[in-house]
Amino acid sequence: MNQETAKLLEALPYPEWRALEISGHTWRDFGFREYHTISYPEYDICSNSLAESFDLIIAEQVFEHLLYPYRACRNVISMLSPGGYFLISVPFLVKVHNYPIDCTRWTETGLKYFLHECGFPLETIQTGSWGNRECIIANFSQWIPYNPQVHSLENEPDFPYHVWALARI
Repeated sequence: MNQETAKLLEALPYPEWRALEISGHTWRDFGFREYHTISYPEYDICSNSLAESFDLIIAEQVFEHLLYPYRACRNVISMLSPGGYFLISVPFLVKVHNYPIDCTRWTETGLKYFLHECGFPLETIQTGSWGNRECIIANFSQWIPYNPQVHSLENEPDFPYHVWALARI
C-alpha cells in the first residue's frame, strides 16, 4: 500500500505542497514544502475543519474508525485548496480493531462512490487495493509478522487487505 500510494504522489508536484496528515506521521519525511499533522482526540475531523487550507490531506487507516465519515470527508474538502488532493486508505478484509471503535469497510468501488457523494468529481478519483489470501488468513488468525521467505506479496484482487484512493477537488 505505501509503495503504491507513494507512486501516486510522485507523479505530482508534491515538493511545492502544504500537506496535512490526519492522525499519523508516516508521510512526515516525504518531501513536502510544509507538513502538518493533527490527531484525535485533540482534533475531531467529524466535528469541524481547520481554518487553514492544504494542497494535500492524508488520512491513512482513519476513516474506518469514524462514526460520521461523510461529515469528515466534507470537512476535508473544505480544507483543500482549489485543485487539492485527498489521499485516503482504509482496511477491507481486516478483522475488527476497536481503537477506539471500528465502523466501516469499503471496496475500491465503494470508496470511489463515497468520495464522489461527498463532493469529489468522479473522474478525478483513482483507486487501488492490495491483498492476498495468505495475508487475510494471517490477519484473521494470529498475526504473524511479514517474512519474505514465507509470505507472498503477490496481489490477489479478490482479496483486498487495504484499499486506497487519491481524489482531486
